[in-house]
Amino acid sequence: MLGRTLREVSAALKQGQITPTELCRKCLSLIQKTKFLNAYITVSEEVALKQAEESEKRYKKGQSLGDLDGIPIAVKDNFSTSGIETTCASNMLKGYVPPYNATVVQKLLDQGALLMGKTNLDEFAMGSGSTDGVFGPVKNPWSYSKQYREKKQQNPRGESEDSNWLITGGSSGGSAAAVSTFTCFAALGSDTGGSTRNPAAHCGLVGFKPSYGLVSRHGLIPLVNSMDVPGILTRYVDDTAIVLDILAGHDPKDSTTVQEPVKSFILPTLTDVSKLCIGIPKVTCFFHYSTEKLSQIQSTVLGGLVGFISLYCHFY
Repeated sequence: MLGRTLREVSAALKQGQITPTELCRKCLSLIQKTKFLNAYITVSEEVALKQAEESEKRYKKGQSLGDLDGIPIAVKDNFSTSGIETTCASNMLKGYVPPYNATVVQKLLDQGALLMGKTNLDEFAMGSGSTDGVFGPVKNPWSYSKQYREKKQQNPRGESEDSNWLITGGSSGGSAAAVSTFTCFAALGSDTGGSTRNPAAHCGLVGFKPSYGLVSRHGLIPLVNSMDVPGILTRYVDDTAIVLDILAGHDPKDSTTVQEPVKSFILPTLTDVSKLCIGIPKVTCFFHYSTEKLSQIQSTVLGGLVGFISLYCHFY
């Protein structure tokens, strides 16, 4: 159940295959089992279970609020959450409990989402590894995969077991680790210069930075006001579209948000990928693909597609 898409889980909840409380407890159990990854700063167990109870009542009455009703989510700890400590992974904000929710948090809660907790990050979101917060680094779940462990055994370097782990990327590494380990179905990150997309790439997820102004920044503790954007992390592209559809739109509390109505983000059903043409940047600095690697991509990943184009990019 935890590996399904948002639409699939929502359908299962409506059909009574599982209850919001059961789903919540499954995620809470995984949070405890993966505690060593340090993905969460605060686990809001009581809040989540209370929200699950309310969601269960709505389902019994046939009054589901939408695709996120009863769905566990996580929120990066630089978004304000009413009644729940918000630290930005800094000693400066330890003990700070906001009296209000960030707009994006409130929108998710209004849809019936269950808040599992606040996730770890680089202090004040200033970093790209999720290693620079006062609560310690976030460890990449893939560090403990069978494939990675076997590879490390083949090339031992004498590291101790405790130090033999990979970074999650950052600064939204806690959110990425939380989604990657199935402790939630979606998580909020923030993205200034890659802080959602970077950890998504490190953890094998979908990471999305909406265009500036599409999603409200109200309640997001800023790093760079003119560049910060709430980001979305999920395991499936369609899940990201569902969350974006909920979050996007004008907010009177954020004057930089779009004024005109936002169209619904519904993805077209793509059944025939053979007609796709894929472009891959071929750069002239050290971020380049070797000829061997490009050949491998063409023959394996892109095999069967109608076209392959190398996009020449120059960095100065």
